[in-house]
Amino acid sequence: MDADRLIREHLAQGDPDAAATEALKRHGPGVLGYLCSLLDEDDARDAFQMFAEDLWRGLPGFRGDGSLRAWVYRLAWHAAARFSREAWRRRRERLPSSAASRLAASIATASAMAPGSRRERLARLRALLTPEEQTLLVLRVDRELEWEEVAEVLAGEGAPATPAALRKRFERLKEKLQTLAKDEGLLE
Repeated sequence: MDADRLIREHLAQGDPDAAATEALKRHGPGVLGYLCSLLDEDDARDAFQMFAEDLWRGLPGFRGDGSLRAWVYRLAWHAAARFSREAWRRRRERLPSSAASRLAASIATASAMAPGSRRERLARLRALLTPEEQTLLVLRVDRELEWEEVAEVLAGEGAPATPAALRKRFERLKEKLQTLAKDEGLLE
């Protein structure tokens, strides 16, 4: 039995805790990866906690109008946006660096994330995209959501985005990435 059907059965049987547990097991790793693509790792973990709480509270009210997977990523999208808006409240003064932290930082600097490395240039390239552009890219390419599911995730409070409009935005995004990658020296 596929996980989404199992989740719906748990809900139908009045067991929202089992449904939420199964939903987090099934979709949690992908959602965390998605959030890591939008935020740095520590912030992504905090946003994931917000997402998990939202899923746990909201799953009993899931109407099933669209796919469960799209609904889950929509919750993650909203958690990331909420976290980004509220992050200033969460940030605290950093602790002074210990010897271990300084050593770890020096190792990280000497590694693939060293200034000017290809990986860092790709990260800078991604940072030039809006959160919505990053989401469009990650959901379609990395998470392989169908266009209809991406439209559900990115639907605003008003009229939802159409799959055709998203495909067009995706084509423009690919062109933008190509130009940015050339400017960054990642493409010849």
